[in-house]
Amino acid sequence: MRLTQQQAAEYHERGFLMLESLLDAQEVETLRAAFERDAKVPGPQVVTEDGGTEVRAVYSSHQRQQEYAGLVRDPRILAPVRQLLCDDVYVYQFKINAKPPFGGDKWAWHQDFLAWRIADGLPAPRQVNIGVFLDDVTEFNGPVIFLPGSHRRGLVREGRSASARSEQHLDPDDISLSPGQLAEYVDRHGMTSPKGPAGSVVLFSPEIVHGSSPNMSPFARRLLIATYNDTANLPRPEGEPRPEYVVCRDTAPLRPLAAPFSQVPCAVAS
Repeated sequence: MRLTQQQAAEYHERGFLMLESLLDAQEVETLRAAFERDAKVPGPQVVTEDGGTEVRAVYSSHQRQQEYAGLVRDPRILAPVRQLLCDDVYVYQFKINAKPPFGGDKWAWHQDFLAWRIADGLPAPRQVNIGVFLDDVTEFNGPVIFLPGSHRRGLVREGRSASARSEQHLDPDDISLSPGQLAEYVDRHGMTSPKGPAGSVVLFSPEIVHGSSPNMSPFARRLLIATYNDTANLPRPEGEPRPEYVVCRDTAPLRPLAAPFSQVPCAVAS
């Protein structure tokens, strides 16, 4: 699969691109089942909501579940990523953000690249994020909101707040925009929220300003986010690198599968 010239231009202009219903219903069910299995695997890769047991995020599922190991090399996803970035890419980070019904928490307004530069010493914003909808995403269940074009202005802020919200990972609250910054950016760029059926995919820039509200609906909103990085743009942490479940160590260039992941048995990444 290749993006059209118009689609590629839209991504570079707006900072994101929506591909509706890229995966079929059976593939989505397979990925949901893999998530349910993986969320039960004990370990620090599972992040829970503050003060509760509900899962907020699960990291590095592609290292444990063969469905995700195949998905990150699926030609419908990897080919557009390589087209937008470069031929030699690897998975820098893989996580599934889960917003359970009736209270999945918000994600503060932020830019991903700032977190990675601070925490991992990532040299440049040479990444592409892909978000896979594991549930239907509507205006009711806490969709991601983007500020179109905000990625073309570079980083809004430089550092993180003094107090960290989470000891497990760098939370968006640590690097969130101030109310004044957000108001100015919204005034200039506006706000938009890609919505669509489960199986849809949104590609988005590491520098686009985005966030999401709590899920006050009775409908779950699970969003898989795989971040691809240029193999020539490896992290350079100042101290001890973050754990492998947060920052992947396998930086060998990925090559697309010969067919969709659902048609090709795939060994779990080592």
